[in-house]
Amino acid sequence: MSTSRDRVEDTYELQNDQRLDDLHSKLRTLRSVTTDIYDDVERQNTSLDDARDRFASFGASLAQSSRRAGQAFGIGQGGVKQWRNIGYCVAAFVAIWILWKLLPFLWPSPSP
Repeated sequence: MSTSRDRVEDTYELQNDQRLDDLHSKLRTLRSVTTDIYDDVERQNTSLDDARDRFASFGASLAQSSRRAGQAFGIGQGGVKQWRNIGYCVAAFVAIWILWKLLPFLWPSPSP
């Protein structure tokens, strides 16, 4: 009877070893999946940090451009006054009109 009992115990021992190997295999797979998830999360965090830095840089650049545009159009402190811009435009228009009127006197067209 002892031999049949030994065989049964050996069979159980082999089954236990096989299940233990299966469990080790599943643990290795789970560890691999967990490592892959961790690596993916780290890559995504890096991408998000880069995007945040780019948006912050863009926001700062946009604020600086807005401030400069405000100064150019006389909005806010330290800006060129609006009447000065209008004066420059009127003066340029008058100068172009005068040149257009004086052009025939400066370069007469050849007579046929």
